Amino acid sequence: MDLAEIEQQARQATKEIVEASKIKRGQIFVVGCSSSEVLGEKIGTNTSVDVAVALYKGISSVLDEKGIYMAAQCCEHLNRALVIKREAMEKYDFEQVNAIPQPNHAGGAFATIAYREMPDRVLVEDIKAKAEAGIDIGGTLIGMHIHPVVVPLRISLSKIGAANIICARRRPKYVGGQRAIYDESLM
Repeated sequence: MDLAEIEQQARQATKEIVEASKIKRGQIFVVGCSSSEVLGEKIGTNTSVDVAVALYKGISSVLDEKGIYMAAQCCEHLNRALVIKREAMEKYDFEQVNAIPQPNHAGGAFATIAYREMPDRVLVEDIKAKAEAGIDIGGTLIGMHIHPVVVPLRISLSKIGAANIICARRRPKYVGGQRAIYDESLM
């Protein structure tokens, strides 16, 4: 697997999601990732720290430039806890928990790398569905972290490496029924 290509795909996908979702500085972008799936293997069977590093570099380069917080989801063995900057935890009033993600035991490679690389990071159990947008790389189930109503985003990529990706954003709920007129810029 070409790590430079994986990094480039992650960067491109993130740019497209940021643009399409209209996520703003100071908002949260959730990332769920299976490095095994990126390598064409079943989730949890071929963890790769090298793949996780490439993905993290590609994604974080876009988010950091825009001032958007990344929330890196751990695997189910840590109950899908999230690695996030302390500043975001304090801003959104999340509760810190005590665990250190590991690539082959609990957490997964991507969360492990986020924990290692993200400045002033903490682990939180839940982000209270406050994410505005995100990417699910390899079927890791991120929807629970995105503020309702979650809608899929179609971008130019459908895969990163061999992993299917599902991109999502939130939109405000529609209210008012059939007589209502909606703001197209929020749809």
